[in-house]
Amino acid sequence: MSTATLKKERIEQTPQTEQNIVFNSKSLNLWYGETHALKDINLAIPEKEITAIIGPSGCGKSTYLKTLNRMVDLVPSVKTSGDIEYRNRNILNKDFKVEELRTRVGMVFQKPNPFPKSIYENVAYGPKIHGIRSKKLLDEIVEKSLKDAYIWDEVKDRLKENAYGLSGGQQQRLCIARTLAIEPDVILMDEPTSALDPISTLKVEELVQKLKQDYSIVIVTHNMQQAARISDKTAFFLNGEVVEFNETETLFSNPTDQRTEDYITGRFG
Repeated sequence: MSTATLKKERIEQTPQTEQNIVFNSKSLNLWYGETHALKDINLAIPEKEITAIIGPSGCGKSTYLKTLNRMVDLVPSVKTSGDIEYRNRNILNKDFKVEELRTRVGMVFQKPNPFPKSIYENVAYGPKIHGIRSKKLLDEIVEKSLKDAYIWDEVKDRLKENAYGLSGGQQQRLCIARTLAIEPDVILMDEPTSALDPISTLKVEELVQKLKQDYSIVIVTHNMQQAARISDKTAFFLNGEVVEFNETETLFSNPTDQRTEDYITGRFG
């Protein structure tokens, strides 16, 4: 029996414990000024799976996503209580360096946001910031990242062109390649296909499912069909609370909370 087979069997036999939870929120509360936006969130995000967060507008799902890489720190009036453990370290502790966190936890936004640079420079930007200067190594990183984002064949002859010349779907996959170039552990996605056409959406969904082999992915989506198609687990947020969190198939076919059933059947939201 090969080493790879032994390793695979060992992983499959490993029970779900803290060691394969990438983020664990414990009694997390968040306020924007006087507005209580997240209420006592207890949520464990498993590694190398796709976790979808669904819920109506204003329910706290994007706010929660932005706590996972502390982007909410950029809002002056934000206050938090409770813990968010990343690999068993509380990222809300003041001694946890936000720069380190954002190197490990990449983010893809709702609208594609390429830099006003060439396709090559968009992907090379992160590695350069982290001190990589070798042209040969940068070339390898750019090629691998674009291949991993399923866009290399479309842009390999256009690397010196401005990224703004790409279509919306191509720009979003370029932004994913830019995230992959810094070799993150987790990828956060905030409605990454809401601005894309159906064909581009399908390409991004196929890409996301491929990426979970190597990355832990948390995706906020208003599209319940998308959550059902691509995610392993789904959390339903309502009024700043986690109403239900379960295997995606179970949550959609047999929800345990009436509010979840009402939402996924279109009675509100």
